Amino acid sequence: MTTYLLAGGGTAGHVNPLLSVADELRARRPDDTVLVLGTREGLESRLVPERGYELLIVDKVPFPRRPNGAAVRFPARWLRAVAQVRTYIRERGVDVVAGFGGYAAAPAYVAARREGVPYVVHEANARPGLANVLGARKAAATGTVFEGTPLRGAQVVGMPLRREIVDLDRSARRDEAAAAFGLDPARPVVLVFGGSLGARRLNEALTGSWRDIVDAGWQVLHAAGERNEVSEAPSPDYRVVPYLDRMDLAFALADVVVSRSGAATVSEVSALGIPAVYVPYAVGNGEQALNAAGAVRAGAARIIDDADFTPDRVRSEVVPLLRDRDELDRMRRAAASIGIRDGAANVVELLDAAQRR
Repeated sequence: MTTYLLAGGGTAGHVNPLLSVADELRARRPDDTVLVLGTREGLESRLVPERGYELLIVDKVPFPRRPNGAAVRFPARWLRAVAQVRTYIRERGVDVVAGFGGYAAAPAYVAARREGVPYVVHEANARPGLANVLGARKAAATGTVFEGTPLRGAQVVGMPLRREIVDLDRSARRDEAAAAFGLDPARPVVLVFGGSLGARRLNEALTGSWRDIVDAGWQVLHAAGERNEVSEAPSPDYRVVPYLDRMDLAFALADVVVSRSGAATVSEVSALGIPAVYVPYAVGNGEQALNAAGAVRAGAARIIDDADFTPDRVRSEVVPLLRDRDELDRMRRAAASIGIRDGAANVVELLDAAQRR
């Protein structure tokens, strides 16, 4: 029997791949022990217990960005966090550690090294976070989602995806999906979404251009976001919902996706072979544009900058694409060629190899 410690959290981008790997480990050998290391403040504090895994708590210790009181207190707080993880490793007999970035991962990497336990790093974004940059230097293996991610010893393993995405047979589920959303399964569908809270830029652009998409012979399924007011659509071909709680069915119905380009979104859309138009979120360090860059190079997707995504741009670029069946077929083949469905299994292989070293 093997005891695994999976470290990460804070945001869904860290927690979801971690849980996908945990599920893969549990499905493979139910007698193994899978523990999760996270903070009290992060999303993991709710999602991990809900999924049936034990959550071990480590103090949240942000790396100081400027000389201030927090920087003065950092060394003592950091050493305490590392000591917490070392205690978990010894007392629970941890055999191998996997880190997915975030506040919990950095002390886990140091603790594992000091306890002589191998560890593996997984980085979801094309631009890695600081914890994984530091952790990759001594890792037994480092897996990435995107080619060219600047981490030492990186190899592309893909994104650990949710089981409902990995197992999705889009053609077999299309009729069911169309019925769920009140659309015609025989006609093509553009799926538009910007995350659980929506994306104002996408919402405004679609509000001003959906008729042009419908006039091109397409239907639209638009998730406007939970915080956005949703009015009844003026056409049965334009379905507006606040949130997609069955993303598998939405993907089963989608012939083209228009969305932000978070790492999970790009990974899922590519794995399912769906052509995409990405509108990277403009706030942050530019990782969303980098996440989509590989799909664009492969011919599976196009990028439109956030500031340029207007109703006029939809009419001038997206609508002509929807009318070009040959180009969409090429994009589908390209997406299928770069998509990876077995990311979770690939990370598990890295953990197995780390224990054999």
